[in-house]
Amino acid sequence: MPHARNRNPSPIPEVTWDTGLKEMNETWKGAIACLGVAVFFVMTIGIIYWQVVDQPNKNWILRGTFSGLIWERRTHSLVIQTLAEDKTYVEIDVGNVGNADIEVPFVRNLCWLNKTEFCYTWDSVAEVKISLEVNEETECYSMTWVPVHCHVELKDCFSMTNVSWYGGASVRGQTWPINDQNATMQPFVVSDLKNNPFGFGSALERYFLGSSGVAVLVSPDIPLQLGLDSRQQFCLQSLPSMDREPLQYTVCVANNVKAAHQEAVQQLYQHSRELPNMNTLWLPFWKLLTNMDSGPKVERELRTFSNRLKRHQLGEGVISLNEHSTTLLSDMDHDYLNSRKRGMSKRLTRDLPLVKLLNISITLSPFLGVDNTQFHTSLMDGTEAFWLSLPSTPQGQLIPVMSQWRGKFCVKLNITNPGAVSWFLDRVGSLQAHLGMEYVVLEGAEGNLFEEQALRPPQALGGDKYISLLADMATRIGDSTIVTAGTRSSHKPLFVRMSPLQSDWSPMGLKGIIPSLLHHTLLGYNFLIPDAVGGSLSGDLVTDEELFIRWLEITAFLPVISFHTPPWVCGEDRVLNLTRAYIAKHQRDVVPLIEKYADEWQMTGNPIYRPMWWLSPSDPVTFTIDDQFLIGDEVLVAPVLEKGAVQRDIYLPDGGFQWQDSRDAQVFDGGTFLQDYPVPLEDVAVFFRRS
Repeated sequence: MPHARNRNPSPIPEVTWDTGLKEMNETWKGAIACLGVAVFFVMTIGIIYWQVVDQPNKNWILRGTFSGLIWERRTHSLVIQTLAEDKTYVEIDVGNVGNADIEVPFVRNLCWLNKTEFCYTWDSVAEVKISLEVNEETECYSMTWVPVHCHVELKDCFSMTNVSWYGGASVRGQTWPINDQNATMQPFVVSDLKNNPFGFGSALERYFLGSSGVAVLVSPDIPLQLGLDSRQQFCLQSLPSMDREPLQYTVCVANNVKAAHQEAVQQLYQHSRELPNMNTLWLPFWKLLTNMDSGPKVERELRTFSNRLKRHQLGEGVISLNEHSTTLLSDMDHDYLNSRKRGMSKRLTRDLPLVKLLNISITLSPFLGVDNTQFHTSLMDGTEAFWLSLPSTPQGQLIPVMSQWRGKFCVKLNITNPGAVSWFLDRVGSLQAHLGMEYVVLEGAEGNLFEEQALRPPQALGGDKYISLLADMATRIGDSTIVTAGTRSSHKPLFVRMSPLQSDWSPMGLKGIIPSLLHHTLLGYNFLIPDAVGGSLSGDLVTDEELFIRWLEITAFLPVISFHTPPWVCGEDRVLNLTRAYIAKHQRDVVPLIEKYADEWQMTGNPIYRPMWWLSPSDPVTFTIDDQFLIGDEVLVAPVLEKGAVQRDIYLPDGGFQWQDSRDAQVFDGGTFLQDYPVPLEDVAVFFRRS
């Protein structure tokens, strides 16, 4: 029997396959795990690199036909640029919402189905919705921020870099443009600059215009605060509250600053524009300064002042009475006047009542002293609602809110009460019958009585609504009424009086006239009463003859000439002769020009008084000129504003036309810079446009 062979002659022991596979699987698992960690690490680095380094800094949010809205990721800014990115209209810093240190991509559009809208929730703090409206010459981006929670403060800031900004509100020491202004964040309402020199004055509109061709229009119905950081930015801020108040505004862009303004005017003022009494432009206003303690003394002083105007051949004018003198006259015993009239001869009856024979303006305010019998009567007969009041309890009796006016404790007319308005209008009508005056000055609308005392105002009187309602009442008095505050009322047939200025050569004095003029007319307030020649803030008479003359030369080209210091007090015969000459020049040359461009303003909204960029809207040189102005498109006025100067630099804007000097008929091309151009003390540089 054959011998069987051994199958495994090797001395190595036999190993099963299961054990080898197990060891091999463990090795591969470790390798695969390490590879996975490496891949994850590389992917993480890649994602971080893409987000931080490689991801584009700019993300287009919305696109129009010539402009687009971009999200600047690193600066937390919304930027409106041309589609070619060769021009920036405006940069808006919105990083004040939420945590500015958190990187926000801001690219996830929750309104992606609509290519003209963008929606996003910002850091779980606020929701933003941006809508694009494309027009023929402009494109408008409507921005609405709504807080997600209560007491959230929303704040957007508009950069001043490479943009000159105009509009907003008057301030003490007005500048043109507003880039050099500083203002702490505060409610954007009209205040009395005498009591609050760092506040906002009249005129005020929620409208800002940029030289790059951008206009910002803020919703009129939301509480708003404004702050300005000189040469850096201005900021719009909502009021944090339980009501989750939104921040809402519209940004419109156009080819240039003029086109942007013309489009904004159509959106801002949708009412028909009415002219005030244009006969007022022909009459200088003379302020009666003497302090008196009785009506008869006021009457005698009126007679004396009127005779002096005639003796100095200063022509017909309006003698202005302050509120104190108005009260004294209105309180005069009617029997006193009647007895005088009965006792006079026929030859003198034409002089009585004396006041009715004079052209005067009276001054009234919505304030009534608490010592006045009318106030005590209202408390007795149940008409306490005639005055701004608050209930003592939710269903309790109304208690008038006290305030101070002219150093006395007063109550203020409740302009929302029809009975109170009728009472006030009856009072004005009685004065008109008693005194025969045509012109009424309404003071005291500035400020919010409730908010100044940390009281919650009624909804109908929040913000500046009192001023708007007072303007409505003023129009019922007549088209010769003068108000001291204007907001959302430039379309009404009223005159607006400028804030008083200092009697000096500073930006708070003489140098502040032209910036204030351009500010008012840009906002639509063309029919303004400038501050008196020489300035009236201090109440003192002007003694600087040169200042008086240079001030007179400017106001001769404004809608109305007004005087606080009579010319016979300020200087010798030269001042009187110049006063007569410039009053005549105003009536002969300026008033017809204003009447011509008033018709254009009614039709188009174009201002009567215009900045230099109006004729050359793409010329950067014109954006900051604050010492020249245009009347319409045809007259350029360049007065001297420096003490002792008899020459000045003048820039003639270019628009394909020439300019002719009114004095020597010398002709210059547009775009010419005239250095040290001679302007004698008794003259002002005026150029006429030639086609």
